[in-house]
This record gives sequence, structure tokens and C-alpha cells, in this order.
Amino acid sequence: MRISVKKQTDYPWILRPFFWNQKRKYGEVLQPGLLWARVPKLFAAVAALYGVLDRKSSPLSPVLRSLVTVRVSQINWCQFCVDINSATLAKRSGSMDKVEQLAQWKESELFSEMEKAVLEYTEAVTYSDRQVTDQMIERLKAFFDEDAIVELTGLIAFQNMSSKFNSALDVPSQGFCQLPNQPGGKHHGQ
Repeated sequence: MRISVKKQTDYPWILRPFFWNQKRKYGEVLQPGLLWARVPKLFAAVAALYGVLDRKSSPLSPVLRSLVTVRVSQINWCQFCVDINSATLAKRSGSMDKVEQLAQWKESELFSEMEKAVLEYTEAVTYSDRQVTDQMIERLKAFFDEDAIVELTGLIAFQNMSSKFNSALDVPSQGFCQLPNQPGGKHHGQ
């Protein structure tokens, strides 16, 4: 990584419950958390926003949220994000099928029309050479109300921020998911 992480005991005590929870959930503390935590107020803000976007009462299903986060991570070349978000998608969808087909979603029959509308929108928001169109929003409105579209846009923007942060600082994969053409992995959700 381009920036070092501190020893966990060197972080403010107020952040230790977050680290404990990550270790309980993932088996280890996540490297991006240790980087964000170098600026505790920034860490708290990012953690709070993530909590809102990944809450159980979200109008976006867990599988759909994971599809978005993996696709944005792929586009932004974030090794860590592809790893952890693919593991989460595999767990939420019950297989690796969508993970393995996501980069070619347009040609795949695994994705519903709603998922394809969301992925088209996700790519338009994420790629700098593409534009969101009125037609894309109309396709989304066939499946979501305006509040859900705002939340979807927030999720895409958040994942762009997160994956660009991790990519810029060269945060490596932590081995949560064995991906095609990647050795090893912890096989979460398989």
C-alpha cells in the first residue's frame, strides 16, 4: 500500500469497536478501515454513510446493492473492493454465477431487466466518458420510485469514492473471494 497503517493500539480507543466488529464479521480488520481511521472524523463519516446505504430497510435489495458495488469496483480497478464486494455478492445471491458474469452483463441471461437498467445507469455514472440520459432514468422509474433512484445514485457515488480511494492508495485484495484468474481466496459464500 502507498500509505502505511498504524498498529491498531495506536488508533483512538473510540474506533476499536469498529475494528472488533470487522474482525468478527470478516475474520480480520479491513485495510481500508485502518487507512480511513488515520483521520478519525473522516472514518466516522464514511462508516455512517456506508451504514445508511447498506441498511436492511433500503429500497434496493442486498443483491442489487452488491451488483452495483462490484461493477463500480471493477471499473475503477480496486482489487480490495472487487474482492470483498464479490464475496458479499456471492453470499447474497447464493452462488458465484453473477460475480463471474458481471463484467459481461449485457450479453448474459443471468440478469433481470431491472438489474440491467441499474447496471447501465451504474456505468453511465461511473465512466467519465458516458452520460446519464433521460431514457435511463425512465427505465429506472419502471422499477423504482424517485427516492430509491436517489439512493441508488448515492450508492454508486459512494462506491466510486471508496473504490477510487482504495485504488489510489493501492489497497490489495485481502483474499475474501476466489475470482476467475485469481488463485486462493477464502471462498466466502460459495
